[in-house]
Amino acid sequence: MAAVEKQASGEGRGIGSYLASHLREYGMILALVAIMVFFQIMTDGTLLRPVNITNLFLQNSYIIIMALGMLLVIVAGHIDLSVGSVVGFIGALAAILMVDQGWSIYAAVPFCLFIGIVIGAAQGYWVAYWNIPSFIVTLAGMLVFRGATLWLLEGQSVGPFPREFQALSTGFIPDLFGVKRPNITAIVAGVMIASTLVWMGLRNRQRNAQYGIEGEPLSFFAIRNLLVAGAIVFVAYKLATFRGLPNVLITMGVLIVIYAFLTESTVIGRRIYALGGNRKAAKLSGVKTERLTFLTFVNMGMLAALAGLIFAARLNTATPKAGVAFELDVIAAVFIGGASMSGGVGKIVGAVVGAFIMGVMNNGMSIMGIGIDYQQVIKGLVLLAAVIFDVYNKNKQG
Repeated sequence: MAAVEKQASGEGRGIGSYLASHLREYGMILALVAIMVFFQIMTDGTLLRPVNITNLFLQNSYIIIMALGMLLVIVAGHIDLSVGSVVGFIGALAAILMVDQGWSIYAAVPFCLFIGIVIGAAQGYWVAYWNIPSFIVTLAGMLVFRGATLWLLEGQSVGPFPREFQALSTGFIPDLFGVKRPNITAIVAGVMIASTLVWMGLRNRQRNAQYGIEGEPLSFFAIRNLLVAGAIVFVAYKLATFRGLPNVLITMGVLIVIYAFLTESTVIGRRIYALGGNRKAAKLSGVKTERLTFLTFVNMGMLAALAGLIFAARLNTATPKAGVAFELDVIAAVFIGGASMSGGVGKIVGAVVGAFIMGVMNNGMSIMGIGIDYQQVIKGLVLLAAVIFDVYNKNKQG
């Protein structure tokens, strides 16, 4: 019995062997840490200044939000090339409704989200029920909604938006304790989140031990939780010394928790992974593969619409070129975060880490004054390296 408990706790093997067998899971996190340390040194400490950390969240929020939906699409074995154009189209629609037509934010925002759902449903229908390759359907969608954006805006920028709408992206949670700086609400929130994550980790570890499931070594578990909790409290303190918690960070955090729960603890989440792993086997097992595929695209359309609203609110104007090449950043973030090209593999945390890797690289290279030409080359090489890493791991395990 004691031997079983020892194996369940992971003490039967060292940290090195555990990391080697979970390289896909922890490799990108280590890469993110290394990239942040590199740019922190190269930018003379600018990267982790409070104002820059806040900008990192504001600049990458819409990429992270779309990465959550793109992960499900890619895990299901498909891809969506239209998300950048949908972002631009929804931003243009919001501008026409609120700036030109005088709609209130409470009417325009739900309507735009509904249109995003309709767009996702329209594309998902052809992919799921007509078996048209998602690459073709969403490539067509990319062209259609880019043209629709130009048509709506008539080639001009439209703005500014009402202040209530701008707060969607650029607003901050007020300090409930009235201190203002440092923002005590942000510090308390960081401590509570860190404590909750540690408690959940301990509970899962105890549950795994009861069922004899092999877990990570105790020393690695302690170090990992200490580093994660410390990083969360550190970021919360940095934000507290500037303007506190951005509204968009709360939105992003809630969505990450919801989608992490959906993918790891629900039947529909497990079925999406089964669908991407082996479509025929999933269908024979009773999974309604067509409906599941349809729903992943509906979800992607809704999140792309939300990202479009957040991006438009941040710019405070809708422009014909909004969302250009966003789909590349989103897809790259998901693949860099560990998703497999063949479907069935990938985690929400990985997609978020991948998005932050892209965001930190963009931010750090911009601070260093590296030109956009070199930035694109470097990001392309990083994406290629991530895919090669995925293929290498798969071949090694096979």
